[in-house]
Amino acid sequence: MTAEAILEINKKLKETVFDQLKQRFVAKDEIIDLLEVSMIAGENLFILGPPGTAKSALVHELGRLLKGTTFDYLLTRFTEPNELFGPFDIRKLKEGDLVTNTEGMLPEADLVFLDELLNANSAILNSLLTALNERIFRRGRETRPLPALMFIGASNRLPEDDALNALFDRFLLRVMSNNVPDEEIKSVLSAGWKMEISEEVKSETSMDDIRKVHGLLKEINFDDVMDSYVECIHRLRHAGIDISDRRAVKLQKLIAASAISCGRLIAEESDLWVLRYIWNAEEQIEILHSIVDGFVNMTEKSPAAHPRSKKQDAPDPELLARDIAAIRENLSAKISESEIQYMKDRLSLLGERSEWVADTQQRDFLKTEIQSTWEKLLDVN
Repeated sequence: MTAEAILEINKKLKETVFDQLKQRFVAKDEIIDLLEVSMIAGENLFILGPPGTAKSALVHELGRLLKGTTFDYLLTRFTEPNELFGPFDIRKLKEGDLVTNTEGMLPEADLVFLDELLNANSAILNSLLTALNERIFRRGRETRPLPALMFIGASNRLPEDDALNALFDRFLLRVMSNNVPDEEIKSVLSAGWKMEISEEVKSETSMDDIRKVHGLLKEINFDDVMDSYVECIHRLRHAGIDISDRRAVKLQKLIAASAISCGRLIAEESDLWVLRYIWNAEEQIEILHSIVDGFVNMTEKSPAAHPRSKKQDAPDPELLARDIAAIRENLSAKISESEIQYMKDRLSLLGERSEWVADTQQRDFLKTEIQSTWEKLLDVN
């Protein structure tokens, strides 16, 4: 299969899987974009945040849309290997063989979600480290490859000892997951209710499609970005960000994945945005953004630049358009005065944000949409 054909598969994946997730999970675009590039790269993602912020639901919906097998487990300090990898096969045990029955367990999953990851104890740590790093299940004399495309770990805290730091280190990218802002609550409730009552969206894509896209990593040309990448690593190390040679090598896969996500076979400076997410502590996030954004914005962005390459505080035209459309969809003759006032306030805020959109065509389009929505809102009133 040609590289162009695989890029078409990736385009279909983006439309039918990741764009679908963004419609269903409000204010989770950042995490979904990181899930996408991590999955293409075959690397692991760590999510830091409190319970109830849709982490598990996101992973399950991703697995369902890709028709894959998902394994998720809430780790405790007392979790035993059998709970993750499966028990020993009793029949084989009677014959003197130690063989694990892995049916329905982690060794057979395409996608693995480990909640409260940092509760992992010494009994499961070594097996987990091998699985995360080498995609191999090793137990005694038993060794087998794992089909897992990626592992997602979640916790509401960061590691505090060396053993858990080794586990944390196996997750190349890290992202925060917080409760949505107050102004998005209504959208969350609306999207959540639609998920409850609507039929499941069917996808024509599969895990095999992701594996084909993953195979395209070796085709990515780094010539245009390599000097900037090397300089960025130097700058980050001087700023106190710990980046081992091993991590620096592996991060190239995520840069390549960003290029593929945008339909390119050539990496560019805009793909360095992934380096914002390699923090080891929350206080490093601002430092990373400051340094990485300097390289991301070093040259004029191509039309195929990744949306995440925009500065964090820059408005996203796509998100603004989606918010405007959501207000329009909620307009009806039965809405209350308080709801009308909320919509007016929200629309005013969106109008202010739209003024900061850099692209003239996108900015004009948003202005037209806002004006149209204002007129409909006044008609209701």
